[in-house]
Amino acid sequence: MTVPIFPSLDIPETLAAGPGPGNTDPRVLQAFAGAGLADHMQADVLRGMIECKQMLRAVWGTGNTYTFAVAGTGWSGLDAMFSAVMPGDGVVAFCNGTFSGIDALTLRIKAATPAEHAADPLDPQAASVTVIELPHGQSVTGAMVEAALAEHKPKWAFMAHWETGSGRVNDLRGFSDACARHAVMGLVDAVSSLGVDDFSIDDYPGVAGWASCPQKGLCCLPLTYAPVSFSDAYIASLRASGAYSYVHNPIFEARHWGIVDGHDVEKGTYHRTHSGYAVAAFHEALRLTLQAGLAKRAGSYRRHERVVRDAVSAMGCAVTSDMPSLVVLTLPPQLAGREMELVQACRAEGFGIWPTLSAPVQVRIGILNQLNRQAISRIVRLFADALHDLGGQVDFDALEALLESRYGTSIAA
Repeated sequence: MTVPIFPSLDIPETLAAGPGPGNTDPRVLQAFAGAGLADHMQADVLRGMIECKQMLRAVWGTGNTYTFAVAGTGWSGLDAMFSAVMPGDGVVAFCNGTFSGIDALTLRIKAATPAEHAADPLDPQAASVTVIELPHGQSVTGAMVEAALAEHKPKWAFMAHWETGSGRVNDLRGFSDACARHAVMGLVDAVSSLGVDDFSIDDYPGVAGWASCPQKGLCCLPLTYAPVSFSDAYIASLRASGAYSYVHNPIFEARHWGIVDGHDVEKGTYHRTHSGYAVAAFHEALRLTLQAGLAKRAGSYRRHERVVRDAVSAMGCAVTSDMPSLVVLTLPPQLAGREMELVQACRAEGFGIWPTLSAPVQVRIGILNQLNRQAISRIVRLFADALHDLGGQVDFDALEALLESRYGTSIAA
């Protein structure tokens, strides 16, 4: 068999204006490319890992010693968090979008018995797992969590903090309080909120496990490290039950980061081959996050999202989301059903917006790492051009007036 030698792959610069990944900061890219070694046990790599876990604790807002990062994407961090769920464990999972739906499937896989796996290997119906499904575009409320936990009395409860499938913010305070009242260990998917929202996980004692990702709020390269944090109660449960995982076992992972028996130690134990390049990039992304300040960054996201929201509303679109980093919208009535056509046209021009991945099909416009007037204005204008080309009615002068009224002569975030 003759294998062709293809030309070098040239991927052009694209504006990532979807739910994530976001465009990586040039400083992070430089840190990745500038790392001058491949030895994952070199002293500076190990020092960088120690500094990363210390910075992560500041970003998460926690004193949890078991705060570190799992090599891979957000799914790797989530899988590590879910690894403590054992077959037959009682679980209540709240699903209000694509990604919390996949999380719920993961929980059914973890909690299913061998017989339940054999009956349906790819979609096991674990009797011990209750999935509370909400209509698209609706948020999880504390009252919903309270009622479900009171009825089912599970060991674990799960919720996504921000559900990017539908662009909805779920009630973290209500979830934590309900878990604490019912002595349930909460698990939270914070993939979309970490680094965007200003919150401290120690303020939510009902949550025992947290998992996020590197390529959204932290705006780091994909396939670096997924941040996680676990309470003492979570680790105690994991020690008592074990986990059917080596790679994503949080206790093993933590040891590699120099976290042993609840304490930081001078040297960790080998668990996997870490990349010095990825450590350098992740380290710089955390430095950027802390230098920017979470409160300031969260405020910037809220201000700029409001501009995009009002601009697309002025074009006749109906916004159904409430996330500060993502606008989810339905096209004007005369363009109904043409969402995918619009998204593909935008992508062909290097403007990377996204559709929703489940019904109803909507358009998602994200602003990750686009926190300044020039970037937001570019997003608004590109979307206006695409909508106009599709046959929509766009008042370009009114849009420019809106941008001017919000930003005036200011260029900065």
